[in-house]
Amino acid sequence: MSTQGLTHLPARDPGSGLVHVVVDTPRGSRNKFKYDEKLGLFRLSKVLPLGACFPYDFGFIPSTRAGDGDPVDVLVLADEPAFPGCLLPVRLLGVIRAEQTEKGKTVQNDRLLGVVETPYNPPMARSLDELPPGRLDEIEHFFVSYNRAEGREFRPTGREGPEVAEELVEAGMRSFRKSRGDKGR
Repeated sequence: MSTQGLTHLPARDPGSGLVHVVVDTPRGSRNKFKYDEKLGLFRLSKVLPLGACFPYDFGFIPSTRAGDGDPVDVLVLADEPAFPGCLLPVRLLGVIRAEQTEKGKTVQNDRLLGVVETPYNPPMARSLDELPPGRLDEIEHFFVSYNRAEGREFRPTGREGPEVAEELVEAGMRSFRKSRGDKGR
């Protein structure tokens, strides 16, 4: 894979307006992968403890930058796992607002949630409110446990709908353009 491929991929599909999500870690995996922009490939970042695995596909929106300097993260709620590098068309359902503390420093580390949407696969939900009872509690528990195993504290602070998730994507797109020196777009 060329380094230009994911670096220049737009954050949104121009036809549908859905966000592009590149999967780095598939559902059910204990292996956490991370895209290395310089090399243009996925690296093994870490292996989760025995008994822990990602509950859904975890990926990022290309051409965005979150507050931590990485692309905006998205957990994609799908019944079947994709694979690292797979591009998914995703409708955002909302965001789990959260603070993450490591080595005494606390930062905002929100988690966007979405679902795959294609002409043949209508979304199972359009907002967090439409998810089955308890699903968000389970997802929050995963992120709390995952971070605890890494020596960090992850504290959910609220839940917001798709409008706020979309605002976070737009902010991430602006931050990405600014980091590249594209002030006019």
